[in-house]
Amino acid sequence: MTGTTPQGATSEQAASQWVRGMFGRIAPRYDLLNHLLSFNLDKRWRARTVARVSEVLDRPDAQVLDLCCGTGDVALALESRAGRSVLASDFCHPMLVEARRKIEARHKSEARGFRTPVFEADALALPLAGDSLDLITVAFGFRNLANYQNGLEEMLRVLKPGGVAAILEFSQPTNSAFRALYGFFSTRVLPRIGGLVSGSPEAYSYLPESIRKFPGAEQLAQEMRRAGFSRVEFERMTGGAVALHLGYK
Repeated sequence: MTGTTPQGATSEQAASQWVRGMFGRIAPRYDLLNHLLSFNLDKRWRARTVARVSEVLDRPDAQVLDLCCGTGDVALALESRAGRSVLASDFCHPMLVEARRKIEARHKSEARGFRTPVFEADALALPLAGDSLDLITVAFGFRNLANYQNGLEEMLRVLKPGGVAAILEFSQPTNSAFRALYGFFSTRVLPRIGGLVSGSPEAYSYLPESIRKFPGAEQLAQEMRRAGFSRVEFERMTGGAVALHLGYK
């Protein structure tokens, strides 16, 4: 594994800058397209992730971070389950603006007595002390890192012993017929609809290509073990189109 490789990017720094700019351009339509292009299955995948880490969320003193938080859907689900604030970070400022707006609206409508703070940070260099978190979640953001191994090592660094990293990411379907259908949708349908609705055709050409290049579930599990996670498990969802990995420190 190396990291994401947008067309034309010749270094990790260039890849990171390209991804940051791309997500900044699509931030206002990001939620709409997520729900539309996944047929609303993205909500089910996120809910399953929160359910799998509920044991950690039930600890009253658990420190939780939603990494690559995007517009904040997972962070809101985590705080709802935990009944308290969590941390949320992303390296794309326009995404954080959307996340803050959504979090503030939810708290106002539900009169919550806490508010999840969001902060801008690179997942490869988090401004957090080592051994400081009990749980890190990453939903559909890990494959966009410029260096996957460094990302895993950074998550491991900031997790406490016994802490958990939950990585929800696209994968490759295991059934050949479904894999062919999934490939057709990803390469032919998704770029056209995504480009039309978002106004950024290059973004929705990059995203399916990043899925195609991303390691399969078994390889990602192997790389998590190589990075130092003592126990790694994963489950496939929707015929293997998505996989949820849990790594324990």
